[in-house]
Amino acid sequence: QLVESGGGLARPGGSLRLTCKAPRTITSEFNAHIMAWYRQAPGKVRELVASVGSGSTPVYADSVKGRFTAYRDNSRKTLNLQMDSLKSEDTAVYYCNAQRGLTSSWGQGTQVTVSS
Repeated sequence: QLVESGGGLARPGGSLRLTCKAPRTITSEFNAHIMAWYRQAPGKVRELVASVGSGSTPVYADSVKGRFTAYRDNSRKTLNLQMDSLKSEDTAVYYCNAQRGLTSSWGQGTQVTVSS
């Protein structure tokens, strides 16, 4: 199972960095997976935040472009999300996802709360 870390409380305009560590079951084929961050706010559907293929340019949701940076470290088998200029509407549970073909793996999520 993927393991997310780095969530917590931040003030509007602040920053947080999330990290997702891949489990042993996929580390040997980590490069073959498309890694992504999703988030789900209370009462809303889960939405894609950023997607990163191996060696490809990240794709971002319009709502986070210019503020969030997703990057993967294939040697450490991690996916990271640097979140800057946080807004209250970024408050959500953030989930890590690993996709290869029809196989999809999820983490348990980490809470991000943006509040003054």
